[in-house]
Amino acid sequence: MGRHVATTTHPGPVLVAAGCGGTGRELASYGDLSALGGFVTRTITLRPRPGGPQPRVVESPSGLLHAVGLQNPGLDRFLATELPWLVRAGARVVVSIAGETVAEHAELARRVGQSPGVAALEVDLAEPDPTDWGLVETREPMASGLVATRIVATCRRELPRDVPVLAKVRLDPLRVLDQALGLAEAGADGLVVGHSLPALMPDGRHAGLSGPSLFAVARRCVAEVHAGLPTLPVIGCGGVATAEDARAMLAAGAVSVQVGSAMLTDPTTAHRISAELAADAAAAAESTGAGTRVGEALA
Repeated sequence: MGRHVATTTHPGPVLVAAGCGGTGRELASYGDLSALGGFVTRTITLRPRPGGPQPRVVESPSGLLHAVGLQNPGLDRFLATELPWLVRAGARVVVSIAGETVAEHAELARRVGQSPGVAALEVDLAEPDPTDWGLVETREPMASGLVATRIVATCRRELPRDVPVLAKVRLDPLRVLDQALGLAEAGADGLVVGHSLPALMPDGRHAGLSGPSLFAVARRCVAEVHAGLPTLPVIGCGGVATAEDARAMLAAGAVSVQVGSAMLTDPTTAHRISAELAADAAAAAESTGAGTRVGEALA
């Protein structure tokens, strides 16, 4: 599949971001999962995680503060229950993973890659506070950056060639291109640009901030990567809540967008944006066709 990340372009350029569509069952009553460009699972770890203490999600004037703690059932249960259901529902399943070591990432990638119905693997390298949850540290300085490239290279090696590796990186306009260059060199088939920013819950716990306040930063990061690596597919993620946001992200160089925290306010958001973009494409095609017919008549 090389650099063409099929899951991000068909049937539409809108995906549900990791952790924002539940298991898929919760979202299915609001729209057909097969109508979306993809469904990114909650981030799966090798062993089950109970998640952080309550409250885990708090509204703020800037967006959502969250300290979920990567709650998930672990790889075994996910592969036995959640993945088969998503495949039967017709979703293009992008499995998000995170691990405590490079070796854990290798096992996660190998077993996910052997599972039928997986469209792509998203490697979460962007958690705002990875050490809080015992995850491998992939942030700068340079040694951590080398860990990130080792993780991506390992996942690429463990996966079938037709399963793309998407590396998810944090919002850092000053460093995102350098990181993208290293990850592309390591074998990433595409980049997911955007995650929550480090923040604090009202009680002082470490948290992530997501929502509309991140959109301009996410778009800047997408533009930086696209300018420096124009052939690398980039997926924009951060504050996308409307079709106008999606159009702006695509105009900045993204091949598709992920809709995240907006889904927690309105679970129909991804389907609504997808439908509006499909209408744009249909109108453009009709206009082109009309122009062609006029040209033929004049000829």
